[in-house]
Amino acid sequence: MHAGKDEEERRCFMEENIMKSSIKKRRMDSFPYLMCLPALILFFLFIILPFLDGLWTSFHQWDGFSPMKWNGFRNYRFTFTDPVFWQAMRNTFVYAFWVTIIKNILALTLAFFLVGDIRGKTLFRTGIYLPVTLSYVVIGILWVWIYNPTFGLLNNFLRGIGRESWILGWLSNSDIALYSVIVVDVWKWTGYHMVLYIAGLQGIGKELYEAADIDGASGPRKFFQITIPLLNSTIVVNVLMSITGAFVSNFDIVNVMTGGGPMHSTEVSLTYIVTTAFKYASVGKANAMSIILFAFVFAFGALQLRLMTRETDNE
Repeated sequence: MHAGKDEEERRCFMEENIMKSSIKKRRMDSFPYLMCLPALILFFLFIILPFLDGLWTSFHQWDGFSPMKWNGFRNYRFTFTDPVFWQAMRNTFVYAFWVTIIKNILALTLAFFLVGDIRGKTLFRTGIYLPVTLSYVVIGILWVWIYNPTFGLLNNFLRGIGRESWILGWLSNSDIALYSVIVVDVWKWTGYHMVLYIAGLQGIGKELYEAADIDGASGPRKFFQITIPLLNSTIVVNVLMSITGAFVSNFDIVNVMTGGGPMHSTEVSLTYIVTTAFKYASVGKANAMSIILFAFVFAFGALQLRLMTRETDNE
């Protein structure tokens, strides 16, 4: 009788321990999700909810003050037939292409030289990174002064070296104004990407280069067969950040330096969207343009990420 009672107590004790372990396990499993919950709530409130609101607004006629009026797909039809919008989209793609190419080539080149043991490399790194810490407004005003055709530093420098034929209206000439703004964007962000490339280069073991030296590999061969493959993840991150930044973070610099002019030659998608919303009081049309821009950026970014990570996936 006592043996049966002891067996029953042992069984109850084991079941209780199993239940406690199960509860503890569930708590431990749910802990990471609970830690992520505040960030997810903020993401929903400030990203997902405004996006859905913008999507809903894009189907309405609205000036930002009066009641919204259902407009169907008229805003989208207007956007697809608006030549200025497509000129702005073309400028945005040109802007993104050249900014991405030049920034990454220049940043990788600087990182390659500054990762070695050279005198004053900390000073050089700091100087190159310094523009990253400045706001777009400060940089825009600074470069407007530099580009000024009358008292600007650039044209005065050209006069000083006897190259008056090279003097141009850097921001007033519609043929070169966009490229003048691209130079400023490259100047600001090259240091940021250089730091990422330096971190990637420092993670490559020196023994790999030593083994390549023993095999008699040349400098270019080591660069393309060791450095570039091992920097693949860093290159993907830098290129993706460059492209998305050039698409969705170019409003400030263009607005401060040119305001989209002259003759829409520097008009990018964001400046035209803001102009449509606040100058022309067409918030619905501006939201339709934003949705179209988002679709282009999402598709372009996903395609670029897939193409650049294909080799890694195959490995």
